[in-house]
Amino acid sequence: MPKRSPDHPVDARKRRASLPPACPAPDVATPLLGGLTPAQFMRKYWQKKPLLIRQAIPDIEAPLSREALFALADNDDVESRLITHFRRRWALEHGPFSPDELPTPKTRQWTLLVQGADLHDDRARALLERFRFAPDARLDDLMISYASDGGGVGPHFDSYDVFLLQVHGKRRWRIGAQRDLSLQEGLPLKILANFQPEEEWVLEPGDMLYLPPHIAHDGIAEGECMTCSIGFRSPSTNELTSQFLYWLAERGADNGNGKDTLYRDPDQPAVAHPAQLPAALVERVGGVLAKVRWSDADVSSFVGSWLSEPKANVVFDTPEKPLDEARFVAQAAKNGITLDRRTILLYDSRSYYLNGEQYLLKEARKWLPALADRRSMDGKRFVTLSHDSCVTALLHEWYRAGWIRTGVLA
Repeated sequence: MPKRSPDHPVDARKRRASLPPACPAPDVATPLLGGLTPAQFMRKYWQKKPLLIRQAIPDIEAPLSREALFALADNDDVESRLITHFRRRWALEHGPFSPDELPTPKTRQWTLLVQGADLHDDRARALLERFRFAPDARLDDLMISYASDGGGVGPHFDSYDVFLLQVHGKRRWRIGAQRDLSLQEGLPLKILANFQPEEEWVLEPGDMLYLPPHIAHDGIAEGECMTCSIGFRSPSTNELTSQFLYWLAERGADNGNGKDTLYRDPDQPAVAHPAQLPAALVERVGGVLAKVRWSDADVSSFVGSWLSEPKANVVFDTPEKPLDEARFVAQAAKNGITLDRRTILLYDSRSYYLNGEQYLLKEARKWLPALADRRSMDGKRFVTLSHDSCVTALLHEWYRAGWIRTGVLA
């Protein structure tokens, strides 16, 4: 389970922040996708080809100022990287970085990458919310890239879908659908050895570029700039397999007869070569493994639990002065509730998955799917549920754990 920390109280000003704008409905055209509906975008472009979108979000402002981003990079709970290309030499350092460890903004050719900004700032989370036309199970995080003039990370490719949204300054992007994805040797970064760009654009604030996996790209800052990267999870086959087998082992895989029996070899003869692996042992182990079974329900349980598990650096902020259940109910009935920006809540037909744990849906099916989809519940809806002590007790527990908030509805 994720950590809870009483030492990180939520900023009261953030508690009063309004909810983020709802993500576009599947069949409603939106400037975010260049006038396409999400359904059209997913059908024509998702995992298929790049799309340049001018003024996807007009009048956009960076979620964090330069100073706030630098301060975030000084946090132990934040994943940050500093990439420099001084004197034509690539260098990579991992944070945290104190302010005096970063180059000055006037120094050319350096980049600060701050991963998971949505976990630490409500405005960054609000921006990420706009991309929930793709399943939450695939949505990963929002990274903010700050670059001085000439800064970049070199020509590279990603193994996942990404939206590159310009939020401050200008960045020149070159892309190519090349097949040669070999990398330069001896570098701390994965930089393509033979980058061959086919298209080129300069993106200004509000412009956005969508790239499917394995499209080569290179972004260079033209003056000081900031880019938000909205990335999606794309686990590899090896990762899925290893994680699922580990999940099965933790829960005790079915060996075909429902019994956990010990290995036996009553017919094992004495051996002249004790270090030699017995063929009979290998055969019997193979037989045991062949009997391991799992069901669709097991797979669903694994996927929901695994994909709802917060990242290792996530710490939930418990209320500084928690309300008792009666006051919590009164507050929620007046102002509603919303999921904390770090909370991951998924569901299927049988269960819901909250921050890495599985629970049976049962009576919660009356209200939980809507809360998970909207990530909020208004006061009127809460009132209809407040007569059920089981529901209010559960939501109060979530509130005390820092998984939901009250008093954030506009």
